[in-house]
Amino acid sequence: MRRWLPFPWMSAVLLGLWLLLNQSLDPAHLLLAAGLGIAVPLLTRNLQPLGYPKLARPFLFLRLLGMSLVEIVRSGLNVGRIILFSKADGLNSQFITIPLDLRNPHGLALLSCLINSTPGTVWVEILPDRHALALHVFDLHDEQWWIDTIKSRYEQPLIDIFE
Repeated sequence: MRRWLPFPWMSAVLLGLWLLLNQSLDPAHLLLAAGLGIAVPLLTRNLQPLGYPKLARPFLFLRLLGMSLVEIVRSGLNVGRIILFSKADGLNSQFITIPLDLRNPHGLALLSCLINSTPGTVWVEILPDRHALALHVFDLHDEQWWIDTIKSRYEQPLIDIFE
C-alpha cells in the first residue's frame, strides 16, 4: 500500500481539492483526481527525505494554526497603523536572538512559516553554533517579550506536536 500511496493524506487532500476546484463529480474528474492523488505523492516523495511528519497532537496543531491566524491579523493591523500614522524616526527596527529548544526539522520549518507569515517579523537564520534563531522585528519595544512569546506561543506547542 505504501508503495503506491506513500502519503495517503496528501493523496486524499489532492483528490478532494481537485473535485472542489472543478465543482464536479463527473467520472472524468474523479479519474483525473485519483490519478493526481496517486501520481503527485509518488513523484514528490524524494522531496521528503525524512518522510511524512507524524503529528503527536493534531488538535494542538489546529489550535496553533488558529492562534497564529489571529496573531497574523492582529500584527497586520498594528504594522498598518505604524506605517500610516507613526513617524519613521520613532521606529525601533532591530535584530534579536532567540535560543531554541526545538530540534525537529518539520517543527523548525513550520516555525519559520508562522514567523514569516506574521507581519512585522522576519526569520533571518538559525545560528548553528548556538542553535538560536535570528529574528528581525519591525518595531521592537521589549526584547524579552518577543523571546517569551516565540518560546511559549510557538516553540513549546511545536515541541509537543512534533517531538
